[in-house]
Amino acid sequence: MIDIVETQPPGVDRFPVRRPLPPERLDALSREILALKPRLNAVLLAHNYQEPEIQDLADYVGDSLGLSQQAAKTSADVIVFCGVHFMAETAKILNPAKTVVLPDRDAGCSLEESCPADKLRALQATNPRFYTIAYINCSAAVKALSDVICTSGNAVRIVKAAPKDRDLLFVPDENLGAWVMEQTGRPMTLWRGNCYVHVEWTHASITRIRNEFPGAPLVAHPECTQAVRLLADEVCSTEKMVAYCRQSPAQAIIIATEAGMLHRLHKECPDKQFIPAPTDRCRCNECRFMKLNTLEKLHDCMVDLQPRVELSDELIRRARLPIERMLEISARPGL
Repeated sequence: MIDIVETQPPGVDRFPVRRPLPPERLDALSREILALKPRLNAVLLAHNYQEPEIQDLADYVGDSLGLSQQAAKTSADVIVFCGVHFMAETAKILNPAKTVVLPDRDAGCSLEESCPADKLRALQATNPRFYTIAYINCSAAVKALSDVICTSGNAVRIVKAAPKDRDLLFVPDENLGAWVMEQTGRPMTLWRGNCYVHVEWTHASITRIRNEFPGAPLVAHPECTQAVRLLADEVCSTEKMVAYCRQSPAQAIIIATEAGMLHRLHKECPDKQFIPAPTDRCRCNECRFMKLNTLEKLHDCMVDLQPRVELSDELIRRARLPIERMLEISARPGL
């Protein structure tokens, strides 16, 4: 494992306290956003971790893989991306001629911050045999240095398809990388980065909630630590969580991922109870980056078409290749 940059939890001062909108204001903003979509010929993409009122307005709600696939095939002139910055960058890379906006430019990611492009380039120079697999939670500059991109939903498939005669370097999530090694048996050099939200769950906190709900299966995201993954009945991406929960006969299911996922699950499986896995600090674990996007900011970004994602043509060209390689591998039957 390569210890390059420690992921630091984001400073509290960067994340102001959110206050709920009055119902009449929420309704007015929602109607205005819905009116703006056809006027702009815009598509609204929202990650599963977004606020419920944003998810309810979106044309598509999903995980990073699904959002990438939607961005790749959209005919809209404007892509409004409700997620974090690297996701909007991916949409721009796949649609260089389209306008891509996101509600808050500061909606970042601790994983992206953990892996600066210059540090990755320096590590790659130490081994010309490295085949770099980058988790999509990284900057466009890191994508441009990579051989292929992956998401939590297709990481196992991407690693299985990697050249057998190359040394695999997996960046930037050490926990996802470790889980993929467990699933595939492929040794990899792991960058030392993590999602500050998913490492909040501990063996002790998960054991307590399992004891409280002994009949409820636990579903955990692979960004969780091994200590948590070992306690889970299912480890999977957020999109696969939806499929698991639909098919499970259990009426109560414990969910160990960012709390925004609960809204999607309640909509998909209204007859079931979803229990947010607690951390040692709280009962509901949220990503403060994801929650920087609000309905008011969404409305304003559509009115102003700002902030926009802008990337150089050269960066787009280089970063697009590994993303397209991911999409091609993901579409192959039988892998």
